[in-house]
Amino acid sequence: MNEKINGYFNDLESDDKEKQYEAYKNILTAAEKEVDWAYEVWDQLVEDLTHMDNHRRSRAAQFLSYLAVSDPEQRILHDFPVIWEVTKDKKFVTARHSLQAVWRIGLAGELQKNFVVDHLVNRYGECEGEKNYTLIRFDIIQGLRHLFNAIGGEEIKETALDLIAEETNDKYRKKYASVWKNTN
Repeated sequence: MNEKINGYFNDLESDDKEKQYEAYKNILTAAEKEVDWAYEVWDQLVEDLTHMDNHRRSRAAQFLSYLAVSDPEQRILHDFPVIWEVTKDKKFVTARHSLQAVWRIGLAGELQKNFVVDHLVNRYGECEGEKNYTLIRFDIIQGLRHLFNAIGGEEIKETALDLIAEETNDKYRKKYASVWKNTN
């Protein structure tokens, strides 16, 4: 790992919240494309998924979701259940940030894409009745849209549109559908 990336990971532990946030953003930006340092931080990130600090749990889930494109060993499939648990974290902001990033795992390959889409579809159906379930559903629809924008695939679009069609509340059906406007 180069000194710059190592410095960002060190800055995550800073007392300076601005420095932490800058480091967080820089790590995500670096991890958007394939990197050679993923496995140098992987085990620590997996460990952080169950850390008592919700910020560490959230960051770990997001970083691992981004690093899936740098995972030729497909460790993400083994570690996915723990990442998925963070998308249901007791702290809603932690859960939401994790859920908003998890679609990126689908960029790593066909197997990962199918795995993530299946989990998102199941979560969409299971979350009704939970506190903030409409936000969870919106994030799922948005994640499917991001995945579609990144890799295409009519099946992703059809899946999202099917989920939207199942929504019984007109207000939320319209809100979710707005995410998919302007696609042919």
